[in-house]
Amino acid sequence: MEKYCKRLIEVDLPIKKISEHSRREKSIRHGHISTLHIWWARRPLAACRSVILASLLPDPADPDCPEEFRKKAFELLRTAKENLTSSQISDQALQRTYAGLSQIKLPDAHLPPTTYNLQLRKALLDFIADFSAWEMSTNEVYLKIARELVSSAHIALGGEPGTRPLVVDPFAGGGSIPLEALRVGADAFAMDYNPVAVLILKVLLEYIPKYGYKLAEDVKKWGEWIKKEAEKELSEFYPKDADGSTPIAYIWARTIKCEGPGCGAEVPLMRLLWLAKKGKNSVALKMTPNKKEKKVDFEIIKGDLKEKDVQSGTVKRGSATCPVCGYTTPVVRVRQQAKGKGLPVRMVAVVTAKQGQSGKSYRLPTERDLKVVELAERELEKRKKEYKGELSLLPDEVMTGKCCDQLPSYGMPKFGDLFTPRQSLALMTFVNVIKNAKSKIEKETDDSNLAKSIITCLGINLNRIAVYNTVLGTWHITRQIATNCFGRQALCMVWDFTETNPFGPSFSWDVHLKWVYRVIQQAEKDRIKSEATVQNASATKQPLPDKIVSAVVTDPPYYDAICYADLSDFFYVWFKRTIGDIYPDLFRNILTIKNDEIVVSPYFPNKDKKFFESKMTSALLESNRTLSENGISVVVFAHKSTEGWESIVKSMIDAKFYVTASWPIETEMPNRVRAAGTASLQSSIHIVCRPRPQDAGVGDWREVLSQLQPKIHEWMPRLSKEGIVGADAIFSCLGPALEIFSRYERVETASGKKVELKEYLEHVWATVARESLNMIFAGADASGFEEDSRLTALWLWTLHSSVNNVSAKANNEYLTDEGMEEEETSPKKALKGFYLEYDAARKIAQGLGAHLEGLGGPGGIAEIKGDKARLLSVSERRKALFGKDEKTRPQRRKKSAQATLFEMPEEGQEEVGLPSAGKTVLDRLHQAMLLFADGRSEALRRFIVDEGGGNDDRFWRLSQSLSALYPSHTDEKRWIDGVLARKKSFGF
Repeated sequence: MEKYCKRLIEVDLPIKKISEHSRREKSIRHGHISTLHIWWARRPLAACRSVILASLLPDPADPDCPEEFRKKAFELLRTAKENLTSSQISDQALQRTYAGLSQIKLPDAHLPPTTYNLQLRKALLDFIADFSAWEMSTNEVYLKIARELVSSAHIALGGEPGTRPLVVDPFAGGGSIPLEALRVGADAFAMDYNPVAVLILKVLLEYIPKYGYKLAEDVKKWGEWIKKEAEKELSEFYPKDADGSTPIAYIWARTIKCEGPGCGAEVPLMRLLWLAKKGKNSVALKMTPNKKEKKVDFEIIKGDLKEKDVQSGTVKRGSATCPVCGYTTPVVRVRQQAKGKGLPVRMVAVVTAKQGQSGKSYRLPTERDLKVVELAERELEKRKKEYKGELSLLPDEVMTGKCCDQLPSYGMPKFGDLFTPRQSLALMTFVNVIKNAKSKIEKETDDSNLAKSIITCLGINLNRIAVYNTVLGTWHITRQIATNCFGRQALCMVWDFTETNPFGPSFSWDVHLKWVYRVIQQAEKDRIKSEATVQNASATKQPLPDKIVSAVVTDPPYYDAICYADLSDFFYVWFKRTIGDIYPDLFRNILTIKNDEIVVSPYFPNKDKKFFESKMTSALLESNRTLSENGISVVVFAHKSTEGWESIVKSMIDAKFYVTASWPIETEMPNRVRAAGTASLQSSIHIVCRPRPQDAGVGDWREVLSQLQPKIHEWMPRLSKEGIVGADAIFSCLGPALEIFSRYERVETASGKKVELKEYLEHVWATVARESLNMIFAGADASGFEEDSRLTALWLWTLHSSVNNVSAKANNEYLTDEGMEEEETSPKKALKGFYLEYDAARKIAQGLGAHLEGLGGPGGIAEIKGDKARLLSVSERRKALFGKDEKTRPQRRKKSAQATLFEMPEEGQEEVGLPSAGKTVLDRLHQAMLLFADGRSEALRRFIVDEGGGNDDRFWRLSQSLSALYPSHTDEKRWIDGVLARKKSFGF
């Protein structure tokens, strides 16, 4: 292997602090780049900033680290600390700077060289940890230190004086990585295959750094002009109320005709009737059946409303229940009624606000509201007839892909179908006014590129209006705001939706413009004055010379997780109509090009695992080609399936990279609904790699395997210390495992047979499973438990990082406020059991010496359906565990209060019989849990004490372990803790 100086990221990274700041950043809004324009799975700036800085700086403790870098790093930190003393502190920013620098402990110059260098490494890592905080990203002192460190490292590692290191992101997407490269003082090259992404990148990385405050003020000026011009044409369609209140949102419900015998009433399809959940100031709708007119009448109810005070919604899982006759029209018939022109709609409520008064008011729609809507419909038809243009007035492009495959079933095959007539009228008016502004801006602006920048930002604001003004956005009842149509990474069917007023005080053109303005303003605080180079290019054909790149840091597509092209078409059709003429190369097609997008998609027969691996390998080979001799690469990946991971890892190795480190950084919110009951990752794994040398040689299979277990054994406690557990920990072990395998050109057995990556990964999953189990049963011999106990413990541990942080309350609140009621996509409020991808479950079981299929039959602990495997809930095992004794289960009286850990559920008539003790420790523990759940206190005592169930020490050790693994809101957690609470009283 070639000699090189390791970078900081190859030896250590303060992942706990970086994760903390990355999670916190999700709640930061004003000025954050995520508020400029929607882009999916954008990486937190904190993680990107830390990873890039650690990738560019050499490790001071490495023997090959240039001495001039060590001296410069020490001097920079020492000078900053000395120049900033407590007596100088006068404002909050300085206080934060002083607090951060004071925590960085510099090495003593008299220490032995090895100790000195290790302490200098620690000081640099502490600096990176502190710099990852949002408020430190604009701190003048920290920015100066970071940039001088990067400059010094670049020159010390062989860079030409006067140049800066080049950081490349071939899958730049939302721009987090190249933006942070600019922040730390590197040059950045950002490319993306998607034209919408390229436009966002140009604004973020070219226009804003170049024009900064000037661009912000011009966008504000012309944005106000556009609002005034549009309001002249549209004000009559958004009138104020007689009392001076302004309607800010109109709530609509789709309707069907009840198919109950002899009914035929109009049924408004509503998920729920709440309008505002705000304690004593709550608001809801109340339905009263009107049999004479075959419809329902609404009224507004207010006050300290409880759930019992508010009626249930009319639609569930796509089927609609008629409030007039009670008949439920099944989802199939609902879809049938929607075919063709879609479902009719009915306005059910209006949200208003009054100048000078806080809060929102709710009222029923008036005759005037309905007449204005009819007026807008007539005006739209008139303009359609008068329109003459190259593109259709409203987007008539057909939606494609998985992200919107529900909508054609409900009469919405085209993008133009996503808007009501009034929404369409408003959007087309803004489009026209922006186009009129274009010529004026070009005339009044000397710099043609600045004019282009202004117009582009105005086009972005049109997209912000569009995304909040569709028939797919809902009303958030706790926050009392309109939600956009991308609450998920898809365009999902909703039954009741919100139409916003583009001239109101809450969701208007100028309110959206403020968000754009703040992002541009932030550039002044960021002090980023250099521009990146942005190109619309494929990662498989990178327009760069060989060996010029210092670092490739990229966040490629996550296998089949997100189809960016399909999603971005929503924006593409509007960009094409507003600013497409100034970007003819980006918007020359009907929709975004999808054939070569590197994702796995069922909508393209060729886009399978083989396609993904082949294209990703080509992209990574290109990155390998462009990296300098001393270059480094970081690939960010997060996917819950072993299949997705195996594909990206194979691509990296086939692209002649070898892994030198990997770091899990928590980038996802733990309470997101996708995490509930499944192995969704909270962490993104940052895999560090370098081009494999030509003389890498052949590895011995036995030697490789002999190093695997010690490597994982060493890594797992570090992960546990950093709070990385479950699926996050499992996939985080891939890096250390691949350090062993990928350093060779190939690995062979003693007979000369080449070992394929897939075979090695089977050993990796098995080793990780065994090491994880040893951690779960700390201090005990896990092999003493039967295979069902071992698999249950590891299954729950794999889910632990996701489900243990998600409370039932959080789940239900999310579903109540924003959940989609479409049957194929709606998450369940109460998922039974615990889900894993089948392949992941199989490999975990295999690693424990268990057989998943054998544990899935009658009386088993698991169920396999398609590509999912489910660990059964304890209650589902009742019949198998109790058998004929189930008939003696007591009839429980209604509970007056919830049971606690130290109080049995209210007891019924105690019976004489006990269940026959199960065959395994897990069976017996589940039986005890069910006895506790039934309130059979005497039976529980006899089962554990008299029948000897508690004499087996494994019973209590398994109880203790599973108690720590069951999610806190589950029945299993309460039941097992109830059993454990009686251990001492039972004499154990």
